[in-house]
Amino acid sequence: MKAPPTILLVEDDPQDAELALNALRSADPPPNVVHLRDGAEALDYLFRRGAYASRESSAPAVMLLDLKMPRVDGLEVLRQVKNDPELKSIPIVVLTSSREEKDVCQTYALGANAYVVKPVRFQSFLEAIRGIGAFWAVLNEPPPACGRVTAS
Repeated sequence: MKAPPTILLVEDDPQDAELALNALRSADPPPNVVHLRDGAEALDYLFRRGAYASRESSAPAVMLLDLKMPRVDGLEVLRQVKNDPELKSIPIVVLTSSREEKDVCQTYALGANAYVVKPVRFQSFLEAIRGIGAFWAVLNEPPPACGRVTAS
């Protein structure tokens, strides 16, 4: 039996994180959701450092990434992930409350796969998270482990 996909949720707001976790875990079958509270923790997880040094090397099916976080912000996480040959194929959905044009432009310039403004209404937020999780963790066909193949 195939292991459920892993969704990496990088969110510092406890209420938004709890809502997102509940929405993602309500899927059938539920994905494996890893919640990290800031960008520094996300980078440690992805690069298998510190507390995450012994975790399996498999990449998440998708990362849901907040922009405005303490210690290391989402833009820096995005920059480091998309500049790493081993991690750059991880789909990253920026999930933020910012509608600022500069944030949208900067995230796409750094390689984000999608930019989603967190809906204010509770039900809309749940539906958005479920839809994101279903698409990226279930419907999307991830790239195979091809090594360092470059586009021609």
